[in-house]
Amino acid sequence: MSSTAGSRIVITGATGNVGTSVVRLLAEDPQVESVRGLARRLPDWSPPKTEWSTVDLADEGTDLAEEFAGASAVIHLAWAFQPTHDPAKTWRTNVLGSIRVFEAVAAAGVPVLVHASSVGAYSPGPKDRPVDESWPTHGWPDAAYCREKAYLERALDAFEGEHPGVRVVRMRPAFLFKREAASEQRRIFGGRFLPGPLARPDLLPFLPDIPGLRVQALHTDDAAEAYRLAVHRDVRGAFNLAADPPVDAELLGEMFGARPVRLSRTAARSAIAAAWGVRLLPASPHLFDAVLRLPLMDSTRARTELGWEPRRTATETIEEFLQGLRQGAGADTVPLRGRKVG
Repeated sequence: MSSTAGSRIVITGATGNVGTSVVRLLAEDPQVESVRGLARRLPDWSPPKTEWSTVDLADEGTDLAEEFAGASAVIHLAWAFQPTHDPAKTWRTNVLGSIRVFEAVAAAGVPVLVHASSVGAYSPGPKDRPVDESWPTHGWPDAAYCREKAYLERALDAFEGEHPGVRVVRMRPAFLFKREAASEQRRIFGGRFLPGPLARPDLLPFLPDIPGLRVQALHTDDAAEAYRLAVHRDVRGAFNLAADPPVDAELLGEMFGARPVRLSRTAARSAIAAAWGVRLLPASPHLFDAVLRLPLMDSTRARTELGWEPRRTATETIEEFLQGLRQGAGADTVPLRGRKVG
């Protein structure tokens, strides 16, 4: 256990799905003296002990070292999922922006960097057994999200070699959901005009059962608790974060009272590719390819070394998210604004 009493924590991407949960937990933490949230647009939200700065990681003129000055730790969460049709743009924000964050951490003398990696950084792996943090992190190269997460794993390898005095922690969570993020995630992956109220059991007589579509989910607040623990505990390296049970067509069929119907990968991908090609669907077919190949993760290290345990099952998390989707749930930040359609 490291001593972080009176600590000052800086969080990038502080107004998004994960950022809002991390800010709230740290603002309630008696060991934390102050929280500084960085975001492209300031929120209508004022948690205790928290101040805000307007920062765009894609802007090369931003002095991140000044923003990080005096920080006990930097938690780097900022990420742009869109536009999927312009991967050069997301690369500038996600990869080049993250590298600027790493460099600024070193320049400002910040002793701890907690970086949001992802299950998406992993190379294709098994769906019938979980893998630990030693599984290769080369991503699925065709998907920009995975490609960028994997590249940053290599960037952090180099950073740790050049700056051994910085304690670097890499979080690799499963898919993260909470009620307040439902509208944002609908817009990111389903599009602005997909009606949230359609997520009702009585409107889904059957569910497509696609080979390989078996993933893990985690409540965002549970992931945020792992970030909080990583700030305080003297740990390094990667941590898988996931809740049980794995989510597949059988589980969703039970939740919806719907019958799983087998659908080939080719048919499903063709439909997604067509919708993405005419810009009806923001999620790309390349990301669909990656999801079918993501391994299941073993979270034993997070449980034993961080003392972390998810409070909600994956089933409870998905149920809460679907309720938020139907209600157009959101929060008082621009990324999480609530809206049912449009």
